[in-house]
Amino acid sequence: MLNLLVAPGSLVFTAALVLMLAIGAIEALGLGASSVDIDIDGGWLDWLGFGRVPLLILLVAFLASFGVIGLAGQQIASASLGDPLPGWIAIPAAALASMPAMAALGRLLGRLMPHDETTALDIEDLIGRAGTVIVGRATIGNPARVRIVDPHGQAHYVLVEPNDPAATFETGDTVLIVRREGASFRAILHASPRHTNWMEI
Repeated sequence: MLNLLVAPGSLVFTAALVLMLAIGAIEALGLGASSVDIDIDGGWLDWLGFGRVPLLILLVAFLASFGVIGLAGQQIASASLGDPLPGWIAIPAAALASMPAMAALGRLLGRLMPHDETTALDIEDLIGRAGTVIVGRATIGNPARVRIVDPHGQAHYVLVEPNDPAATFETGDTVLIVRREGASFRAILHASPRHTNWMEI
């Protein structure tokens, strides 16, 4: 087995596994940069796992797949042909065969790895929520400022006009956002007028 690991046609696969172990050791010591990532939008790179997990994790997955597949192939070739394949055949073949293995491992790691959580709320998500008029008197063409508190406790300040052309909102009114129109929102009265508590639905 040792002869196979250091054979000219297998040495690159052995080196890949050694490099993989070195990267793992560096990461275990907290000296690496596994958080390095890139954004991919579709295509074959997305299929390979880029964008799902950090780039360094995919590198480790490739090195592991490449090293194991390459050495296994050389062992099979030695048993069948009496000698391992030359590097110019074994290396491209192992690299090609490693791609699906890396993709599968990337998808698995993508499901297992913890994902960053965010409390950011898209502006459209304010539709259907209630808030309180804090500044101004709202009529059509004359919006008032409304304070809305999202489920994460963050306050959002938006301009609101009545959805009903005949309606008006006064400071202290609780309103329900029903749609967005340009830079402002349209709303209807919600609960009792002059309600001072911030409300959600």
